[in-house]
Amino acid sequence: MIAPEYALRDGNRIPALGLGTYGLNDEAGVDAVLAAIDDGYRLLDTAYNYGNEQVIGDAVARTDVDRSDLIITTKLPGRHHGYDETLQSFEESRRRLGVEWIDLYLIHWPNPSVDKYVESWRAMISLREKGLARSIGVSNFTEQMLTRLGDETGLLPVVNQVELHPYFPQGELRAFHDEHGIRTESWSPLGKRSALLEEPVITELAARHGVTPAQLVLRWHVELETIPIPKSADAVRRRSNLDVFGFELAPEEVEAISALERGRLWGADPNTHEEM
Repeated sequence: MIAPEYALRDGNRIPALGLGTYGLNDEAGVDAVLAAIDDGYRLLDTAYNYGNEQVIGDAVARTDVDRSDLIITTKLPGRHHGYDETLQSFEESRRRLGVEWIDLYLIHWPNPSVDKYVESWRAMISLREKGLARSIGVSNFTEQMLTRLGDETGLLPVVNQVELHPYFPQGELRAFHDEHGIRTESWSPLGKRSALLEEPVITELAARHGVTPAQLVLRWHVELETIPIPKSADAVRRRSNLDVFGFELAPEEVEAISALERGRLWGADPNTHEEM
């Protein structure tokens, strides 16, 4: 099964569901990513700070799937913010991935106390103009930070990847994204290490549809037109996570799931949380 795609504002396209790769390392990680590609995953999400870009690159080099059919995402670490630093970090990522271009390049965290994310964004615009980064976006940015990027550079990101799950649906931010043509990606889409998948509304609706609780939550993301990026080292779960395009949720079911809202699970407020 291969996920359907969305159009991005820059004319490129992106799958409606991707593979998170944090924790997929060494040869076992290569095997897992290869198997995921064989199962139909086409969006592969990594980051400089995950320490596994080489693993993703090795899997991409070994697969029979054409490179142009894969969407590879990686992210700029906080310690490399700044114009020249961004260009250098990008080349390091591209070398480890072993690719001519990166399909989606994101600023991993805004790190506002450093206050260099606009400089990094300008560098990323230059990478896009050269065709080295096909699409550029951000991760963990607030509405105010996105607005600043647009005001100071004239270009908004095409993607913002944020914590998003039924406990934290990010309704206001999603509305801002929709208004400005920014596609929402969801990290921690299943609320890992929480009781989300045991919530009665989740288990009851999953039983009604004949799917697993995880599949139900991932379908909730699809109904919201966000892009979930679940990660799993288990082959059966990976295949199950991708198999969410054969059923639909009614609007009232989507609303019932969204009503679980309680806020961030990890306390990672982009205004204060920083990662280098």
